[in-house]
Amino acid sequence: MIDIKRIEQQTIELVKEVGRFIKEQRAQFDASKIEHKGLHDYVSYVDKTSERQLVDGLSKILPGSGFLVEENTAGHTNEEFVWIIDPLDGTTNFLHNVYPFAISVALQQGDKTVLGIVYELGRDEFFYSCGNGAFCNGQPISASAAPDLEQSLIVTGFPISKYGRLDGHVATVKEIVLHSQGIRRTGSAASDLAYVACGRFDGYFEYGLNPWDVAGGAFIAQQAGAIVSDYRGGTDYLFGGEIFAASPKVYTEVLDILKAKM
Repeated sequence: MIDIKRIEQQTIELVKEVGRFIKEQRAQFDASKIEHKGLHDYVSYVDKTSERQLVDGLSKILPGSGFLVEENTAGHTNEEFVWIIDPLDGTTNFLHNVYPFAISVALQQGDKTVLGIVYELGRDEFFYSCGNGAFCNGQPISASAAPDLEQSLIVTGFPISKYGRLDGHVATVKEIVLHSQGIRRTGSAASDLAYVACGRFDGYFEYGLNPWDVAGGAFIAQQAGAIVSDYRGGTDYLFGGEIFAASPKVYTEVLDILKAKM
């Protein structure tokens, strides 16, 4: 039996330390060191170094655990506990010195998430949960109480390379724009989910994602009272490449749009 509260607190301290490194590097960032992983998909030494720092630190916090990480600095086989890490969610924002960008960490035991942390560096906000509600900088948070889509603000993201479903995505955006208070695009999936958790956004949807983009934020949003699913209302949102999270009274309206358009 692990002490999940101890792991949570130690992980928060580690993420704070890595966050300081990222902020220091942003202040003196050398754009010539940007690497291209694929079409419109960028990585820098900051991503890679911060991921190594997280892997090294988390290996000490929970020895014997595995890792599912964006920059391939570690791996996993059949470990009971697996960390899912995005060391810098919103890399393109970081490269342009635009917030938000965030560190996202989740811990899974088997196929169940037991811990989620999102550190949004621009506002210096820690969102976290180990299954006993959700918190931001020590204060309890909850999903919004918006009564319907008409009174909601929704956030989304756009694919950087997987354009096959783009027409449906644009049609979904149009439908939501016509029937809500507006739609936003921040450029950080982890931050979007954290903002759903604290009620700033009433819903979030995006496709073309990876588990490390959403694992931490999805768990926090759930613990804050939001409903999290794939575009069909199922549970395949970590590995299925699409995610939808919304406050309970808004969820069904937006899900119906996603089913019709996507």
